[in-house]
Amino acid sequence: MSKQINVALIGNPNTGKTSVFNALTGLNQKVGNYPGITVEKKEGVCKLPRGVKAHILDLPGTYSLNASSLDENVVIELLLNKEHKDFPDVAVIVCDVENLKRNLLLFTQIKNLEIPTILAINMSDRMEYKGISLDIPYLEEQLNTKIALISTRKNKGIDQLKTIISDYKTLSTEPCMDASDIDAAYFENLKEVFPNQQLYKLWLVITQDVNFGNLDRHTIDGVEDFKTKSKTDLKRLQQKETIKRYQFINNVLKKGQTIDLATAKDLRIKLDRILTHKVWGYVIFGLILLLIFQAIYDWTGVPMDFIDASFGSLSEWAKSVLPAGVFTDLLTEGIIPGIGGVVIFIPQIAFLFLFISVLEEIGYMSRVVFLMDRIMRRFGLSGKSVVPLISGTACAIPAVMATRNIESWKERLITILVTPFTTCAARLPVYLILIALVIPDGRILGLSYQALTLMLLYLIGFGTAVGSAWLLNKVLKIKSKSFFVVEMPNYKLPLAKNIGITVLEKTKSFVFEAGKIILAISIVLWFLASYGPGDQFNNAEEIVTKEYPTLSEEDLNDKIAEQKLEYSYIGIIGKTIEPVIKPLGYDWKIGIGLVTSFAAREVFVGTLATIYSIGSANDIEDEDKARDTIKSKMAAETHSNGTMVFTFASGISLLLFYAFAMQCMSTLAIVKRETNSWKWPMYQLAVMSAIAYIAALVAFQFLK
Repeated sequence: MSKQINVALIGNPNTGKTSVFNALTGLNQKVGNYPGITVEKKEGVCKLPRGVKAHILDLPGTYSLNASSLDENVVIELLLNKEHKDFPDVAVIVCDVENLKRNLLLFTQIKNLEIPTILAINMSDRMEYKGISLDIPYLEEQLNTKIALISTRKNKGIDQLKTIISDYKTLSTEPCMDASDIDAAYFENLKEVFPNQQLYKLWLVITQDVNFGNLDRHTIDGVEDFKTKSKTDLKRLQQKETIKRYQFINNVLKKGQTIDLATAKDLRIKLDRILTHKVWGYVIFGLILLLIFQAIYDWTGVPMDFIDASFGSLSEWAKSVLPAGVFTDLLTEGIIPGIGGVVIFIPQIAFLFLFISVLEEIGYMSRVVFLMDRIMRRFGLSGKSVVPLISGTACAIPAVMATRNIESWKERLITILVTPFTTCAARLPVYLILIALVIPDGRILGLSYQALTLMLLYLIGFGTAVGSAWLLNKVLKIKSKSFFVVEMPNYKLPLAKNIGITVLEKTKSFVFEAGKIILAISIVLWFLASYGPGDQFNNAEEIVTKEYPTLSEEDLNDKIAEQKLEYSYIGIIGKTIEPVIKPLGYDWKIGIGLVTSFAAREVFVGTLATIYSIGSANDIEDEDKARDTIKSKMAAETHSNGTMVFTFASGISLLLFYAFAMQCMSTLAIVKRETNSWKWPMYQLAVMSAIAYIAALVAFQFLK
């Protein structure tokens, strides 16, 4: 059996490269980041004819080997380094049959690196529709390669492509054109000094920093001496090279490609006029978003409730079957709820990525990005930032993951840092109970005060995100070139296989990456709430029974639970931080809620249920009745001096604290994963906590 070969899939964005990757690998793929950088790395395994196994690497989309982004730089660095473990034995250049001329620029450049190269012309099912015909034998002869005419939508040509890949040793490595006569003397000199090096590889090493910032790169000893030309001269030579390549491509396509415009049918222009209209474009986008998020809330409610109930039942079952002890408590109160806290996000994440994938597949997302860029750029963001910011209203976790298609590192980082300000679904339980508690009933212009308060909290979140982005754009001294280039792909029906694999991979990535950290912290929080030092914790049952001899068994158990919580490690933490949060109008019990809700914001309500001696409220089947019970207990809660804990001032203070605070360890975990550093999530946590504290302090002191 042959050894495993490396196959690199390379191509322009929107050529269907991911579809080809999915067709070759199916579910035998994994997604990660390249070591040390945030560019997504997709790789998979494919079985080829005659028992050959191929390691398929789906490289980031790139228009040429003149790098202008981190994504494109990854492609060049790999192709220049033969010692790299992923260096391709064969490169497959994926082209779109409708944009062959532009796509072939990259093909001619890679051919110059003398790597066995295959041309895979995708979307061949649209040829008749577009009036396109190709002379494949002529194109193969002129381009000095083998061509696979494929259609991932119709699943045609994939077997032919696999056969050509398995026979890669028969492919010619000769370039299809020579671009060195753009400066014959310069290139001749290069050839004399480096007789054992590929000429075009030398040229790429020399010009890498022309379009992209200086980085630690793969280089060649002695080549620095040839960087005698100015950047302006090198750019001019790059332009001459590009012109020469297009001249060659034009000559080849004059005979190799025929387009009958009379038979070409195209609704794209008419649709674009509507979808990118300066007024109707925004209206249509707004309606689509309303439909998406309404669907997310409607469709995820049932599976999320099912998951929540299932893990609750699993905990109860485990508690009844296993012998009493520390391990059973850890399993039923720490590990199972911890796993449940991860799994419960799956429906929201899966549905959100489902809708985003469908919009991307049909070609609409590029129109949205184009539409929003002019507005977002004023605040230091990209048009591509609008998708994560709006996605954040469902959950910040998939929203942060959705920033991956923002090319500029600075714009992407700013988007990641400000997205958690947008009001996510996890804040809703906190908002609803606090609004019901401190905002009076009443209406203005037919709208209730409570509904207006909720809407205002959403607007505050989005406004803070945009304002913070503007400030970060001024403060962050990150050199990151930002050229807004977005391709408007053709509209097409979505491929169910692509969408399915995308949703599966994104969801799996969240569960296994963020899930590990969430589970670990959940176990720590369980330990802190289940154990405590001293007699007040260890003898809680005896102390409470002696103090309240006439209480019913249920009320007595609630009091014991409250006593244990107060003197547990987490209770001690609450007492310790009480002097810090007292100026905000909070007592130590609310402090515990703040600490525990770091696991997830919605934990705050559950914590309050235990703290305020209402553990039985969890057994009430009617959710509204349970919430009303919690509300009545909270409304009756007083400080030691007899004053009310939950007043209009303290309630507004708490609402603003949750509007601005991070309070979500899973989001921190994802930010760490997406930035490959703990620096940014810690910075994010500190700044958002500071803003939350100051806003809550000002609100309470002003309103009390």
